[in-house]
Amino acid sequence: MSIFTEISEALQKGKRKVVTELVQKALDENASANDILNNALLAGMDIISEKFKNNEVFVPEVLMAAKAMNEAMALLKPHLTEQGVEPMGKAVIGTVKGDMHDIGKNLVALMMEGKGIEVTDLGVDVSAEMFYDAFEREGAQIIACSSLLTTTMGEMKNVVDYFTQKGKRDDVKIMVGGALVTDNFRQSIGADLYSPDAATAADLAKSILA
Repeated sequence: MSIFTEISEALQKGKRKVVTELVQKALDENASANDILNNALLAGMDIISEKFKNNEVFVPEVLMAAKAMNEAMALLKPHLTEQGVEPMGKAVIGTVKGDMHDIGKNLVALMMEGKGIEVTDLGVDVSAEMFYDAFEREGAQIIACSSLLTTTMGEMKNVVDYFTQKGKRDDVKIMVGGALVTDNFRQSIGADLYSPDAATAADLAKSILA
């Protein structure tokens, strides 16, 4: 079994200590940080993502895998920077103004990071202005808005409208999601993308940035 496969399998089981030890071992054996990232860590997160979509694993397993991934990334980052490896793109994510729900949003952020996307998480109760400021500051290509309440879904339209007012609507893809959000709602507010679940959201983001 290759060390990349070992890392991937340990990641899928959420074994943080084993993952970081194996990543260090791979680095010591002169494996490139980029190969470790793509062939071990992202490969493992892809498998977890697919299993999550198929209801073969659930939120706790995804969170454990994501924590293992984050610890390994902390170890890899200096090496990736040395090699000039850039993230495939940038996304800004948040739960819209007036809404304090964050579990779904957190899961989407983790899944996106698991696809090699750099994510800026603005948390909950995020206004259109805050989304826009983060877009400008980070140079993001994707804005991902979450809402769990019918009373706050209208805030997603405010985000779309604010980018239009600023003349930047064509410079960003706006993604919406949440328990009550539908693709018809997405179309009605002029957003670009809708996803019914976290794994699909990450796949959509990756396909846009690819």
